[in-house]
This record gives sequence, C-alpha cells and structure tokens, in this order.
Amino acid sequence: MNWRRLSPGSAEAYALATCMVIVASLVRWGLGLLTDDVQAFTTFYPAVLFATLVGGAGVGIFTTILSGLISGWKFLSPNDAFLHVTSADEINLLTFVFASLVIVWATDHYRRLIKRLEDEEKFRKLAVEELAHRLKNKLATIQAIIGFRLREHPDVKDKIIRSLGALSATDDLIMASQGRGADLRDILSAELAPYDVSRISMEGPNCLVPPKQALMMALLVHELATNAAKYGSFSNSTGRISINWSYSEPGLTIDWRESGGPFVTLPTHRGFGSRLFLRALEQFGGKVEPNFASTGLICKLSIVLAGVICPL
Repeated sequence: MNWRRLSPGSAEAYALATCMVIVASLVRWGLGLLTDDVQAFTTFYPAVLFATLVGGAGVGIFTTILSGLISGWKFLSPNDAFLHVTSADEINLLTFVFASLVIVWATDHYRRLIKRLEDEEKFRKLAVEELAHRLKNKLATIQAIIGFRLREHPDVKDKIIRSLGALSATDDLIMASQGRGADLRDILSAELAPYDVSRISMEGPNCLVPPKQALMMALLVHELATNAAKYGSFSNSTGRISINWSYSEPGLTIDWRESGGPFVTLPTHRGFGSRLFLRALEQFGGKVEPNFASTGLICKLSIVLAGVICPL
C-alpha cells in the first residue's frame, strides 16, 4: 500500500490509522513492562499526527477517539478502567484530547497547504510544457517564412536559421530545468555537438545561467563556433579549441582559445557575428576582447550576470 496515494477519508486511510493505533498500543505496553513511569498517552501522539497527515481531519479525529478509548481502558487505570476514574485521570484524558485536536487541526492545515502547492506545481509544469510546444511551432513557422522570403539570399537565410536553431536548443535546456535557466557547460556542449568533440576541451565550474542570459550565451557560442568552422580551428583537421570559464561577483568570464588552425589575420571589416556580439553583450554590461593571434583566435568574454548560480 502506498500511503502517499491514499484518498483522505477513504476506508484504506481508516484501516491504516487503526494499524497505527495498534502499533502505538503495543509500544506503550512494551514501555510499561520496562518502567511504570510512562504516561498513558505518550505513544499515541505520533499515531494521531501521521493518521491526520495521511487521511485528513476525519481520520485524525477517529484516531484520537480510538487512542483515548484504548488508553483509558488499558493504560490510564488498568485495574478498574472507566469504573473509578480519578480527577488526575480526567485531566490527563482531557489534555490528550485537546492536544490531539490541536495536532489534527495543524497537520490537516499543513496537508491541505502541501496538496495545494503540489496542484499549483503540476499546473505550472503543464503550462510551461504547453508554452514550449507552442514556441516550437512558432519557431518552425518563422524558419519557414525566413526560408521562403530569403530564398534568393541563401547565406543570410542559413545564418538566421542556424541562429534560431541555437536558441531552440537552449530553450530545450531551459525547459528541462523548469524555467530556472541552463547550465553553461550544457549550452557549450549543445552548440559544439556538431563538431569533433575530441578536439574541444572545456573547463570551469557548473554555472546555472538565468534564461535571458542563457539565450544570449547560446548565440555568442554559436557565432564563435561558426567562425571557427569557416576560418578557424574547425576549418582543418588539426585545429583545437580550449574553453575555460570562471565566475566571481558580479560577472562571468569566458576564455575561448583556438590553436592548430590556419594562419589568422586581423579582419578588415566587422561582420554580422561581431555586430551580434556587441549588441548582445551591451544588454548585460559585458565586453569582448578579441586577439587575432597568428596561432588562432583568442577571445575573452566578460559578462555581468546577476542571478548566476555556481555551487562550489
């Protein structure tokens, strides 16, 4: 029997409560064999608590009554139960009933609150999943429109569609974390998956980047990887890429280093990727420091990111 799935007030809940009272009675009887200095109702309080937690207020009150009857008959005045009840016995019984009713009220209130929170969490997850599904459909429609409108400009079309694909992959990571963001290592892995992973090294702490910044990071890594495939380390069979990052308040620093690729020269004009870098970084007070070394591109990104979680 899975007690967490019992319906409040069900026959199974009452049966489980009865079993709890029996167990409490046996424990109380065992304690009585060890010492006489044991209160009559000591072991029945947990039974009332757990019975209410499982079955609700009705089951908790039932457990209180059953516990009071058994304790009054067997443990309160065991030799002449219910025949010669003393004032002290009456006070003990009333105290037990009052305390148990308080336990029932508080536990039932807690149980209802937890149930409401669980229902709200299920609804939130359902809403997030539905939103993700609709966004995917919208993205597919946007890609189709771009493909049609820019069919005579294949280079521009491919750049835009690949960038949208990068956003889609990161969206999946964000949805997988229930909207909390995406891990930086997962973003890098998703964007670099199409390339030879044996030529890529990544080192840095696990950092959960908030949703907006995660999407921005996906675009930046996508542009770096695309540039490496066209002109840098991924354009031949010997190039390698090393990515290192660190986080300290208030920003994240990423060091992208290429080596083993073709000879690198300083570009003569600023392309789409460079403009994207600057516009994306400006939103978060970041900056980029490119170094077009002859051995390969070295790019240092510094981004001010509030809310990044990097557990030690």
